[in-house]
Amino acid sequence: MATGENLEAERESKEELRAEMKTLRKRLDKVQRRNTKLRRKQLREEVLKPYQVELLKLQLHLETHDKRMIVLFEGRDAAGKGGTIRRVTRYMNEKHYRVVALGKPTDAERTQWYLQRYVAQFPRGGEMVLFDRSWYNRAMVEPVFEFCTETEYNNFVRGVVGFEKDLVRQGTILVKLYFSVTKKEQLRRFDRRREDPLRQWKLSEIDMQAQEHWDDFTKFKYEMLKRTSTGHTPWTVIRSRDKPLARLNAMKVLLNSVDYENRDTSLDFVPDPAVVISGAHEVELMEADRLRRGKFRM
Repeated sequence: MATGENLEAERESKEELRAEMKTLRKRLDKVQRRNTKLRRKQLREEVLKPYQVELLKLQLHLETHDKRMIVLFEGRDAAGKGGTIRRVTRYMNEKHYRVVALGKPTDAERTQWYLQRYVAQFPRGGEMVLFDRSWYNRAMVEPVFEFCTETEYNNFVRGVVGFEKDLVRQGTILVKLYFSVTKKEQLRRFDRRREDPLRQWKLSEIDMQAQEHWDDFTKFKYEMLKRTSTGHTPWTVIRSRDKPLARLNAMKVLLNSVDYENRDTSLDFVPDPAVVISGAHEVELMEADRLRRGKFRM
């Protein structure tokens, strides 16, 4: 017959076993969630591959026909520009594309024509150049942080339309992408950068002020789209809250901008209208939002 001490020991042993089992289940659930997340990420990357193959065909077309192509990636900080550029160029021939991300102008460059340092990076025949932020710094970042004067800003906005029209007239393919992210999602991405040692390098001093200047950026975004989105050089807005969808649809926009050979007609090249909208339509939405709220939302 079991004594009281034996019963107590047996009870404690069962509790310890239950606690161990609970801990093991938690660990197993964590591993399963991690594996599920990894599989989901792998599946999303697999979805991109047929379109990355098409981008190689586009690149070959540019090379074969000695065409020049420029792609501008603009948008707020943490909008997903860099990740999209990496997916677009992942399998491309490095000899025929360049990614350009210019830093602050030097003292000498400040004395030059504003567009001069960007023109120096333009593609040769058969090459694609992707600008991770472009001359449109002067339309948004610089006026928000007062890195340029009001006169410099106005001169740029008035002159850039004619400059781009001439660029296209002389044969350069120009695609202007604006990645649009919500204020809440931007903050979430900033927090992730702040907490992740592998992403902390992405968080700059300008980033830290982006939320504070949200409305200022919105104002200049509106002016930029309204004044520089034309029939010759339109802006295309990419809703980037869902990064994989944004990357896929950005690829579709690029592929639709060039009539290259051997297009895989089995693929769906139609952009998702919930993700991709014209710059002109974005202006209409912002104007309607301002009327409802008394200020811009995005």
